[in-house]
Amino acid sequence: MNTNAWTDPARLAARYPAHVATLRARHDRALEKAGAGHAVIFSGAPKLKFLDDNYYAFQANPHFVSWLPLTATPYCYLVYTPGETPVLVYYQEKDYWHLPPASPAGYWTGEFDIRVVHRVEDVAAHLPEAQEKCILLGEIADPAHAFGIERVNPTTVLNMLHYARSTKTDYELECMRAASRRGVTGHRAAEAAFREGRSEFDIHLAYCRAVGQTERQLPYGNIIALNSHGAVLHYQHQSAERPAEYRSFLIDAGASVNGYASDITRTHAFADDEFAGLVARVDQVQQEIVADVRAGADFAALHVGTHRRIAKLLAEFGIVRGSPEALLAYGVTSAFYPHGLGHLLGLQVHDVAGLAADENGTIIDRPSGHPYLRLTRRLVEGMVLTIEPGIYVIDMLLAELRGTPAHAMVDWERLEWLRPYGGIRIEDNVRVLADGCENLTRDAFAT
Repeated sequence: MNTNAWTDPARLAARYPAHVATLRARHDRALEKAGAGHAVIFSGAPKLKFLDDNYYAFQANPHFVSWLPLTATPYCYLVYTPGETPVLVYYQEKDYWHLPPASPAGYWTGEFDIRVVHRVEDVAAHLPEAQEKCILLGEIADPAHAFGIERVNPTTVLNMLHYARSTKTDYELECMRAASRRGVTGHRAAEAAFREGRSEFDIHLAYCRAVGQTERQLPYGNIIALNSHGAVLHYQHQSAERPAEYRSFLIDAGASVNGYASDITRTHAFADDEFAGLVARVDQVQQEIVADVRAGADFAALHVGTHRRIAKLLAEFGIVRGSPEALLAYGVTSAFYPHGLGHLLGLQVHDVAGLAADENGTIIDRPSGHPYLRLTRRLVEGMVLTIEPGIYVIDMLLAELRGTPAHAMVDWERLEWLRPYGGIRIEDNVRVLADGCENLTRDAFAT
């Protein structure tokens, strides 16, 4: 299915030149600090499977995709020199085994000097002659793909570009809104399949069909979890067997548009029962947290505050007892909610620089006792991030409470009621504003 089903090409075209101008300015600063004159950005090369002649699914270098909506074209090079039109060395293999890449076309082509080559070795003729003035950004498994450039992925440059990438341009926001609309279309189809009594595998297929993307095109592997499987945070299987009874469905699935991801989670109860009431309350808590998102907010503090909300919610349903402070201090909430509140989102699902204090690579440590938090920064206008609180029955973590003061804080008999449902997670993608946020996910569901 064409990306245009979720995007307005005219809106992308109108915003793309300013996006490229922003990238030029960012690379100008990075090159100056690195004492370099040219940035050569490699899209990447396919990787062979071990002892095989088949390749893993190709995934382009995000530094390359930030410039160009070319997510599936290997062996391409973007050459940026300050003050000059960026050069795209576009590799179009002559091949009768596979379909070669189409000729460059679309709203983006006018920003580049495009040079088509049919052999990888022909790339060299289009690279700067002064290799000592170049830096190369990309994964280089074969030294031949560096074409003699010695400075590969300098840390100074990566830190600057990653930190800058935390805030999104208007073009990127258009892509991410479209990715949310695309993902929500899949979520609706998946819920319908769940209500029809389909297997996890069939639900997954319904999702892919609705978003018009194959597994290799999705930004990450779908989490399609029925019943107790919802307790596995990154449940990786998709059983083709239908369960004997349908209780719950947790789906964590996104979609991609021009390389930009959505990352959406919803939990559904099969019946209108007490578990449905708990799902509704987690959803309410999630929206309360979203309401606290704004420029200047300390995300680590939002995460710790979420643990207090989870403590109150677990106590409300009789699963635990004790004050929120005690439940946090003794690790009870971490047993039920072990992951972070969210992460930056963009060209990568867990986008870069979530722990960066500045563009120099200084790290903001995670709060003590919260080792899996992926974002510790104060929020800045223009960031896009996820908000995803959850509650799960994870036996491995609950077992660690036995023999400690935390054991008496859990109502173990009441816990058995929740166990067959696995877990609950609600996740939205939000854009930080000066005085609040834009909820890309809820907006997509509303339309």
